[in-house]
Amino acid sequence: MKKVEIISGSYRFEGELLEDKAPETCRVFEEMLPLKSSFIHVRWSGEGIWIPYGDTRTGLDYENHITYPAAGEMLLYPGGISEMEIIMSYGRCQFACQYGTLAGNHFLTITEGREKLYEFGRKVLYEGAQDIEIRLI
Repeated sequence: MKKVEIISGSYRFEGELLEDKAPETCRVFEEMLPLKSSFIHVRWSGEGIWIPYGDTRTGLDYENHITYPAAGEMLLYPGGISEMEIIMSYGRCQFACQYGTLAGNHFLTITEGREKLYEFGRKVLYEGAQDIEIRLI
């Protein structure tokens, strides 16, 4: 199983790609790596942080899609009703947009550093966008 590292300041998380459950989403995500961006706090989904991609489309369809990601689960929403995005839950989360509930492709789960996810999510909420780097390890 392939692993990724997410770094933001002093925070470090490690996660596993779910290649057996979301192979196409993992392939598209790997093509985006290394990824340098910022996590911002979600507007509609509760305790989550996201990277918006606007009108970008990858040709992905739904696979292993869920609406209620648990803390540490990352989803890639291929776009459609709302813009393409990557979202990571750090607590109670219902994936949604201004038009209602969405489902995104669960492709990655944080396996190390989970105990710091809530703290990091609150940092994004109260201090604003946080630069991140995501890479294969």
